[in-house]
Amino acid sequence: MYTQHLLFDTTRIPSPCYVLNEAQLRANADILNHVQERTGAKILLALKSFAAWATFPLLSRERGNGPLWGCCASSVDEARLAREEFGGEVHAFAAAWNQREMAELLPLVDYIIFNSLTQWRRFAPTIAWFNQSRCPQRQIQCGLRINPEHSEGAPDIYNPCAPGSRLGVRKVHLDASAMEGISGLHFHSLCEQGADALERTLAAIQNQFHHFLPQCDWINMGGGHHITKSGYDLELLCHCLISWRNTYKAQIYLEPGEAVALDAGWLVTTVLDVVQADMPIAILDIGVPCHMPDVIEMPYRPRVLYVDNSLTDLAGMPGEKKWTCRLAGKSCLAGDVVGEYSFNVPIKLGQRLIFEDMAIYSMVKTTTFNGLRLPSIGICEKRDNALSFRMLREFCYEDFKNRLS
Repeated sequence: MYTQHLLFDTTRIPSPCYVLNEAQLRANADILNHVQERTGAKILLALKSFAAWATFPLLSRERGNGPLWGCCASSVDEARLAREEFGGEVHAFAAAWNQREMAELLPLVDYIIFNSLTQWRRFAPTIAWFNQSRCPQRQIQCGLRINPEHSEGAPDIYNPCAPGSRLGVRKVHLDASAMEGISGLHFHSLCEQGADALERTLAAIQNQFHHFLPQCDWINMGGGHHITKSGYDLELLCHCLISWRNTYKAQIYLEPGEAVALDAGWLVTTVLDVVQADMPIAILDIGVPCHMPDVIEMPYRPRVLYVDNSLTDLAGMPGEKKWTCRLAGKSCLAGDVVGEYSFNVPIKLGQRLIFEDMAIYSMVKTTTFNGLRLPSIGICEKRDNALSFRMLREFCYEDFKNRLS
């Protein structure tokens, strides 16, 4: 992906800044639309991964020229953003809802998926009342999240089917009466995985929940599908979706987050200092726990681009290139470290470094720890056969102050 930066002048961009890639968003949307057209499945945007609403016209079938049917939300605020800015269908799931949230949620959503039978039975009367008296023209559909107790090797922190997981109803807790008033089932057990993992998961679900699947008007296969990643087996995915559609006569939904915005954004940073410790350490104008929290949380090592002799190059593993250093942030956290990278030449004060694939999760997880200002947000667009940068949002002191009291 990094060859795109040969035409990408970072010196014209404020630092730090998340830069969204319009062309890649469109390319990802085309792949997702191909899946929809072949299978009849409906694909939703998972806002927990990507919620840069200025780009929704690129993605939304209702509010723009995109292919996606709507959004899945994990909170009232995500549901409101979906309704106001994306349009289309709004599906909501959370591990639990309270009465206040449910009152706010009902006018916003088309589908509510419950994590337990207790939650469903608690709110079923409220939803029935809303459907009958408040909104008879739009009936909210209700579903249950199931836990197939089948894991595909995701890290425990992201594994919804790990032992002791609080997510989803297990087979042992379902009986014939559980589906009364329920129109569909939802499962989510993947994390950045391929169609082969989905195929094995579907087999496990059919084995455990075959009595309940024929009762579904819709089946939501959740997220974690790396559909737009190079090498993903689209043929196998389409085969699985068509097979389930034909077997159960149900509307199939997918709700990927990463696949929508995979490789569709960068984080532009600047070297503020290079200090000497056990090795050179370059301090950047970001904080890793603030602006790239998954680097610490997962953990993982993001790709880094830099300019060498007017050409964009990819930083290497430690020792791979001539000069190795540790990249770190500016917060007071001792572990504010990206990792160790090598470069053809020593990096310098004022030099720009670009972190790839920063549109997903990083933007929605940002914090103002240490009072560090949030990175600006912009977009790289193609206009008149040339790339141009457009600023979408800059942050200031009031954004830090107003969220605290």
